[in-house]
Amino acid sequence: MDDFIAARSQMALSLGFHIVFSCIGMVMPFFMAVAHYYWLTTKEIRYKNVTKAWSQGVAIFFATGAVSGTVLSFELGLLWPQFMKQAGPIFGMPFSLEGTAFFIEAIALGFFLYGWDRFNPWFHWVTGVIVGVSGLVSGILVVAANAWMNSPAGFDYVDGQYLNIDPIKAMFNDAWFSQALHMSLAAFVATGFAVAGVHAFMILKNKNKQFHTTAFKIAASFGCVAALLQPLSGDISAKDVARRQPAKLAAMEAHFHTEKGASLLIGGIPDSKTKQVNYALKIPGLLSFMVHGDTKAEVKGLDQIPVENQPPVAITHYAFQIMVGLGMLMMALSGLYFIALWKKKQWLSSSWLLTLFAAATPLGFLAVEAGWTVTEVGRQPWIIQGVMRTADAVTPMPGIAYSFYLYTGVYLSLALVVSFMLYRQIRMVGTLYDLPAHASQLKK
Repeated sequence: MDDFIAARSQMALSLGFHIVFSCIGMVMPFFMAVAHYYWLTTKEIRYKNVTKAWSQGVAIFFATGAVSGTVLSFELGLLWPQFMKQAGPIFGMPFSLEGTAFFIEAIALGFFLYGWDRFNPWFHWVTGVIVGVSGLVSGILVVAANAWMNSPAGFDYVDGQYLNIDPIKAMFNDAWFSQALHMSLAAFVATGFAVAGVHAFMILKNKNKQFHTTAFKIAASFGCVAALLQPLSGDISAKDVARRQPAKLAAMEAHFHTEKGASLLIGGIPDSKTKQVNYALKIPGLLSFMVHGDTKAEVKGLDQIPVENQPPVAITHYAFQIMVGLGMLMMALSGLYFIALWKKKQWLSSSWLLTLFAAATPLGFLAVEAGWTVTEVGRQPWIIQGVMRTADAVTPMPGIAYSFYLYTGVYLSLALVVSFMLYRQIRMVGTLYDLPAHASQLKK
């Protein structure tokens, strides 16, 4: 493995690991706040139990996310020094503000975790809400920085120099809204389905059904609403990509040839040598309609992109298909859930629906990982779209491959530790909150 591929692989590993904890940190506090609100308004002990259990999970993920996020910030400077030298003064503002949001989140989480029976109940609830809001803002700010890489703005690039820098314009670039909306909804989908799936599994195991049913309904409601809204944000993002990054769209769709009335491909195996896609289901005119609102409009293909500027087609296409396919599956499950909620309430306790949710536990995060693959691989060979190539930004320091192997071992170890802690936490929840003695103590 050469140093360039090792640097990209290490960054991909770090991002892929961190994004899971980022999504949970952005969303889980809102679940916690809803359960806490129900406790304050109804005084039903099950809501307090759920709130306390979830807050412990939030603390675990917050600590892990803080560590993995700190590593990422160092990696940007260590692996991509030329990128940070040129880009740091331009898009540094969202990272600075993200640090402030993270600081507020840490303080609010401390207040919430240690504020039981010490603060005014509603002030205590507000601290939990602040944890969620600051976490969401933190995620949006990081996405804004990534959006700048896809849609650079806030500077003039003249003779290799970055002039007339405007950090505000850089932060609110053309891509920030569509990416922030899409990523925020994805975080709610992924976390909602993951949490609902875990609680559905515990219900199937007949573990403290009242507790897990309460938690399941809150998480599933968030996840299913977001899953039904996600295609709208996906449409906004796709139209934005078609306008700013036609090479990425062409790779996503394996669209080799510029044509009018372009077909939408479902599945298929792209062959970059023959410029064909084999075994795909084609829907005539649909790609043109989705991009331009006209079934006969022309869609730019890879044949109009210089070969040296084309992204890897197969990886981008497969990742895009996985993201969309998993999203459609979760949409279908969301439809079933709301039918159950409004018309077929007996379905809510049926083993088949709970089994579907348990099976869907990892789908949201798999879709998130696939989506980030599309975003990053689809931008190649650029680290700053149209301005700086990834190969020109990498560190000249040798031996990056060994760093990649080391980080792989560290992240695998951390994943095992976190998984063990969560497993133990779930087992404790299944017994602790099922004991009347503990329930009576929690009422105090």
